Amino acid sequence: MNDPLKKIKPAVRAISAYTLPPYRASIKINQNENPFDMPHEIKAEVARRLATRAWSRYPEFVPAKLLERLASFAGWKPEGALAGNGSNELIQAVLTVTVSQGTRVAIPQPTFTLYRQIVTVLGGEVIAVPLTDTFRFDVDAIRQAAKDADVVIICSPNNPTGCLIDEADVARIADDFDGILVIDEAYHEFSGRTVARLLDRLPNLIVLRTFSKAMAMAGLRVGYMLSSPEITREVHKATLPYNLNFHSATAAETACEMFDLLRPKIEMIISERERLAGLLSSISNVEVFQSAANFLLIRTPMQAQDLFEELHKQDILVRDVSKYPMLARCVRVSVGAPEENDRLAEALSNSVTSLKN
Repeated sequence: MNDPLKKIKPAVRAISAYTLPPYRASIKINQNENPFDMPHEIKAEVARRLATRAWSRYPEFVPAKLLERLASFAGWKPEGALAGNGSNELIQAVLTVTVSQGTRVAIPQPTFTLYRQIVTVLGGEVIAVPLTDTFRFDVDAIRQAAKDADVVIICSPNNPTGCLIDEADVARIADDFDGILVIDEAYHEFSGRTVARLLDRLPNLIVLRTFSKAMAMAGLRVGYMLSSPEITREVHKATLPYNLNFHSATAAETACEMFDLLRPKIEMIISERERLAGLLSSISNVEVFQSAANFLLIRTPMQAQDLFEELHKQDILVRDVSKYPMLARCVRVSVGAPEENDRLAEALSNSVTSLKN
């Protein structure tokens, strides 16, 4: 009998699906979610607007109002904005229109694993550029790799290390690179930094953002892309029709308009990040790496899977990232609400102390 799986690309069969084991805990700090829900005032306004819509009708083919709101919010032009079903869809769309058999994509490592997975599925080749020993971007190495690449992808702040690339370094990479440079800014609100103002002078720059983190909308799946109108038009060809339902689009519009209601919680997460870093750093043999995002990367003497299990027994769910390059004995912890951060610090201290005893 013929084996239909032989028709699947060997490179696809050789990799695992991007997934997350279905663990549960009352303190869930494994997915970099916002610990604070969307303010009631925004939810109420979204509900009011939805009540006037006919749910039997498709959303707009091109969500013009949303693109105008996104452009105004980001300080860019509407014709250079594109909305997606989460920024993951836009990562896939960008790579779909740029990567084919033999295309080379330079990606700093360790980073978000979805980049490599999509490049591999599309038949491309990843040029891995290791971070420095202190988990900073090696800009000279990225520029060198770019000489042999068609696309460069940089997550800034980087997941899972939290490091940030300077605007001047992005300009240095883009200026002498004839390919496409993608900066994934999923966590930029927690850093106070963005490279979006470089869009005017860098025609090969793409900036990706999401509403899943700072904007407290992970359950609604909204992302957006900023680039030149010419690149945006081409990437749009790889998105599906009606890719964003009108509930999510309406929520995104409203969140942009009422962003001042979200700002205090974002500032609290930044403050809690620094407080949590101090708490964890005070635990003997726990190494905490500087982060500009809403999470911290930590290294302990324990095997990461053992630490994961110990914390899970204490009803705390973290992310084991020890299989990433360079991250042996590392876990990533999202910044939670103050009481959750206190619980984590206590539980981590107990776990590491029990190991020494």
